[in-house]
Amino acid sequence: MTPTIRFIGALTLAASVAAIAAVASPSIRSASERWLAGPATFAHAEDDPIVFYRHPMGEPKVSRVPKKDSMDMDYLPVRRAQIAPFLGKLPATSAPSTDAPLFWRDAMGGPEISPTPKKDAMGMDYLPVRPAEAIALLSMADAAPAAQETPKPAEPAKRRILYYRNPMGLADTSPVPKKDSMGMDYRPVYEGDDEDSSIIKIAPGKVQRTGVRSEPVRSAIVVSKITVPGAIQLDERRVTVVATRSTAFIEKVADVTTGDRVKKGQVLLRLYSPEIAAAAAQYLSNAAFDGARTRLANLGVPSELFDEIERTHKVPLSVAWPAPRDGLVLERAVSDGMKADPGQLLFRLADLSVVWALVDVSERDFSRVKLGQSVAIRARGLPDRTFAGHVSQIYPQINRETRTARVRVELANPDLSLLPDMYVEAEIAASDGGNVATVPDSAVIDSGKRQLVILDKGDGRFEPREVRTGRRGGGRIEIRDGVAEGDNVVTSANFLIDSESNLKAALKTLTQPEAGQ
Repeated sequence: MTPTIRFIGALTLAASVAAIAAVASPSIRSASERWLAGPATFAHAEDDPIVFYRHPMGEPKVSRVPKKDSMDMDYLPVRRAQIAPFLGKLPATSAPSTDAPLFWRDAMGGPEISPTPKKDAMGMDYLPVRPAEAIALLSMADAAPAAQETPKPAEPAKRRILYYRNPMGLADTSPVPKKDSMGMDYRPVYEGDDEDSSIIKIAPGKVQRTGVRSEPVRSAIVVSKITVPGAIQLDERRVTVVATRSTAFIEKVADVTTGDRVKKGQVLLRLYSPEIAAAAAQYLSNAAFDGARTRLANLGVPSELFDEIERTHKVPLSVAWPAPRDGLVLERAVSDGMKADPGQLLFRLADLSVVWALVDVSERDFSRVKLGQSVAIRARGLPDRTFAGHVSQIYPQINRETRTARVRVELANPDLSLLPDMYVEAEIAASDGGNVATVPDSAVIDSGKRQLVILDKGDGRFEPREVRTGRRGGGRIEIRDGVAEGDNVVTSANFLIDSESNLKAALKTLTQPEAGQ
């Protein structure tokens, strides 16, 4: 083909394109001009990603990737800000289609979109947006009056540029325009941009990408756990000594030894006591005389002896001595044939259905322990079990050697698995009282010398605020001063915002004129 023929062909193609543009409807030309205006009309390209591409001449054709039409014209990029106002107008459910989705949108009609399937904060799946729905979005955007479009921001060039800062927030500035290692332009900082030195302004897109999350300061009870060691001890109120109130001779001791468990009323031994026999004879001869019955009862005889005398009308030669309560035999000090003096210990029994855990609390935590607080007990010999108890006594003394206070925890032991002197660990749920203003642990930035939180003021504006903290527990921290209930504080990515604040303060210091200039 000769050069002349190729030249004539090019002229013909150009004339065809011009003719098509000339006859195109005014709405198509207007829409094309608006999309060709670029992302600056809607939002900064860095914070407004390209979602898909549309036909350059306004035809109902879209593409997920860049492409050209039949006349070799590039498809126009469609950014998130251009379609976000119309996402809520799409149907609540997607129509069945075999077309691959271009992107996914928030199921609740919000402006959030995603290039891949995901879920929202409530676990609902994002809805796929296929080509037919994308074309519908374009139609709504084209039909919208120009007044609804986001106005183009005022040209900042008229203001004096103070310096250029790193686009990724690093502590690097330049007096002249430059690029970073990834080819991104440094951002200009204009005079007047930092009039309020306490406020940090971050683009909404960057806020979303960095995962900033906020929640309000709320009133709650701060419950912190005090973990202390201890040991199981007998409940002093449940220990019983078996003894007689008169001189007695032991005829026969039952088959009961130390460590055995006995039931109330179970016979422990049989004994003969001259004093008991004399009092029983007096009671038998004059049962109506209250003094005789009282004398016999004062000797501590079991009630079964009265029933036996009244039934047989005889004085028994020996008396069966029963266990006064259920319990464990801690000590046996009696043998067949021995003589027992009044008050002499024969058996010592203990009821283990309720035991004590005596724990030692440090002097620092002592004031936080209150009567009635719940306690979780874990025995070293029973690592897979947890026993519930409560603080029943706080002993009024500090050990001068260990600087600890003794605290008594009362807990049930129905299966008798907790034994005396068993080592345990106790977790005391300590609290100082009523509701206080609290924030999550992650909201507080603690440098050691001071504590900060980042207040979320909305619209990408954040303010570091120094606070005075108090108690900690249950994943929350008490705030005693600095913020009030209802203030929104940043709970994630707050270190990034704090670094932004520090950078801003440092840059402002660098740009301030020295004294005397």
